[in-house]
Amino acid sequence: MNNVNKLVSATFAIGLTMVSWSAQARDFRLGMITPPSHLWTQAAEAFGDDLAAASGGEHSVSVFPSQQLGNEAQMVQQLQAGSLDMAFLTIAEMSNRAPDFGALYAPYLVEDVAHAARLLRSDTATDLLELLPAQTGLVGIGYGMSGMRQILSRNSIDSPENLEGLRLRITPFEPIRDFYLAAGTAPTPLPLPDVYDALANGQVDAIDMDFEAIEALKFYDQAEHLLISNHMMFPMVGVVSGRVWRELEETDRELIRTTMQEHLSGVIDSVLEREPAQEASLREQDIRVVEVDQSFFQEAVERWEGIWADKAPVLLELRETAAQLKAE
Repeated sequence: MNNVNKLVSATFAIGLTMVSWSAQARDFRLGMITPPSHLWTQAAEAFGDDLAAASGGEHSVSVFPSQQLGNEAQMVQQLQAGSLDMAFLTIAEMSNRAPDFGALYAPYLVEDVAHAARLLRSDTATDLLELLPAQTGLVGIGYGMSGMRQILSRNSIDSPENLEGLRLRITPFEPIRDFYLAAGTAPTPLPLPDVYDALANGQVDAIDMDFEAIEALKFYDQAEHLLISNHMMFPMVGVVSGRVWRELEETDRELIRTTMQEHLSGVIDSVLEREPAQEASLREQDIRVVEVDQSFFQEAVERWEGIWADKAPVLLELRETAAQLKAE
């Protein structure tokens, strides 16, 4: 072989190597609704850093927080089409497509964040992820969460009657809407970035929110009454587009799975660590705090169960598992 042919062959071989490498290397796009300061967003950024390091720089992750790519329904459509690679989504959006996930929002399914963490790490909850490919076209990697749900309001809530007609901001999904309808409120779906102004201008009277967001986004500046009810947990799920997943080699799938699971689990650990301090900080603010238990919402809980027992057959199994985990 002459030198020219050798050079052509070498160049061709290098070109094949580069095509092969570039076919595998990816900058994954990950969407989410939470702002940059939120725990979920920080976990997504850390996941991207660790995936890049673990892949020797072959893969990277570009995180798009604050609904930059649209709301969760729009992001799910992008994931299904393969134009978005990954997302950290509230279980709320999953329940709109896979009703069994709505059971994770059963009122008073768990007592506190520690109980919620045990349930989300149980086989019963993990098995639910197997429903996602067939029902949504997504691959579920694992769960994270935020803190327990509370109610922050502009006026005091001292009895269930005070809930009647209350314009109360919710995340737009059926399980929480049905709970607040059963409680007599007027549930008002609003994206997180619009909540502060909605409270300030009176568009809503109250919000369903966790301690972290209430504290970090200073919603208490516009609403001075905190009802600590711990009425519902609020899980999150890390997902990958099914179309994208099929394109990946098994080694890359395993790398993504283990790295993302580590950071999702870290979100749960962080909530366990941070929520007591967040509650304490809110109690130090110039707001009025009232604490209630399940009896305050008992009629609403019973109505919710009547709706969702048939919609989400896994509800009974989740309650049984939660009861077993309660004493741990």
